[in-house]
Amino acid sequence: MKNIVAKISNLLTNDFNRSQHKLYAITLKHFFTFYFLLFTFSAAAQDLHFSQFFNSPLSTNPANTGFIPDADYRMGAHYRNQYSNVMNSPYKTMSVFGDAQVFRDKLENGWMGFGFLALSDVAGSGSLKSTKIYSSVAYHQMLGSSSLLSGGFNVGYVNKRIDISRLKFPDQFDGYFFDSNLPTSVVLDNNSVTYLDVQAGVNYAFFPNDDVYINAGYSIHHVNKPKESFFNETNGNGFIPMRHIGFVSAIIKLNDRLILKPNIFYTNQVSASVFEFGTLANINLSENGEKQLIAGCYYRWKDAAIPMLGFQLNQIQFTFNYDATISTLKNFNQYRGAAEFSVIKNGFYGNKADRQSLCPSF
Repeated sequence: MKNIVAKISNLLTNDFNRSQHKLYAITLKHFFTFYFLLFTFSAAAQDLHFSQFFNSPLSTNPANTGFIPDADYRMGAHYRNQYSNVMNSPYKTMSVFGDAQVFRDKLENGWMGFGFLALSDVAGSGSLKSTKIYSSVAYHQMLGSSSLLSGGFNVGYVNKRIDISRLKFPDQFDGYFFDSNLPTSVVLDNNSVTYLDVQAGVNYAFFPNDDVYINAGYSIHHVNKPKESFFNETNGNGFIPMRHIGFVSAIIKLNDRLILKPNIFYTNQVSASVFEFGTLANINLSENGEKQLIAGCYYRWKDAAIPMLGFQLNQIQFTFNYDATISTLKNFNQYRGAAEFSVIKNGFYGNKADRQSLCPSF
C-alpha cells in the first residue's frame, strides 16, 4: 500500500500547486479526507476493531473459544458504522461468531472449545472490501477449584478487494469536477489479494468465591506474517506485522441487584496502539436475573468517550454504544463518532441447573 499512497500524495501536491480554483480546493479537501481514511489506515496495516471488544471474544483472543463461564455455547453478531460524516459512505464493519464447549464429560477437569468467526468490512462507497473467515480451537484446564488456564489458536482465510474504478484521483480533475472516465497514472498490479492468517493466545481466570471473577488474556495476531499487497512486491514489503492484544477484566457482584464488569484493553501493531478501559453495570430487574439493564461508559485513550447501554432478556443480550470523538478527527467528522451494536445469545445443552457458573450471576 505504500506505493499507491506515495503516488497519490505526489499527484495531490502537484495538482494542487497547479490549480487555484476555489471549487477545486473544496473538492480536493473532500478527496484528501477520503484518501487519508481509505489508504493511510490500510497502509499502516491496522486491523478491524470493536469498542465492545469484550462482546467480540473470538476476534480479541482465540483462547476465548469455548471460554464461556456462564453457559455451554454462544452465538453473536456485531455491526459498527464509523466516519459517517467524513465520507459519503461510512465504514461498515460486520461480524458473526459462534463457539461451544465440548468433551466436558470426557476430559478430566477440562474441556475443549470449537468456534468460527466471520468478519466483513466495507470502506467508503465499497471501493475496499475485506472478508475474513476463521475457525478456532482452544483447550481449557481447571487448576484446582478456583482457577482456569486456556490456550487456543485460529486459522483463517482473508480476502481484500479494491475497485479502483470507484475511486477518483487528482489527475482525473478536468478543471471543474473529478471525472472517473479520465485516465489515471495510478495502476494496481492486482485488485484482489488472498492469504492465510493465524492467531494464537492464552487466558487465565481466577474465581476465589461466588462474587468475584478475574480474567486476563494475551494474544498474537498474524503469527505467520502474511503478505498483503495490491502490488507485485519484490523488495520484501507488504507483509502484515504481528499485532499484540492484552486485556484484564473482572466481574464483581456487589449485591443481588448489581454486578460490575470493569475491563482494560490494550493492543499494539507497529507504532499504532489502542488503550481502552471502562466499566459496565448489570442491574437486575427481575427475580432471578431474567431481565437486566446494562449501562456504563468506556474511554479510548486520546480518541473517544464511549457510553454504552444494553438490555438482557433471559439468555439474549443487546448492547449499543456511541463513540463520541474527542481527537483531532472531530474537526473533519463534525464531532460525530461511531455507532456500534451487538447481540449475543448464550445457551445450555440440557438443564441449566446442571451447569455450575464460574462467574458471579443473579
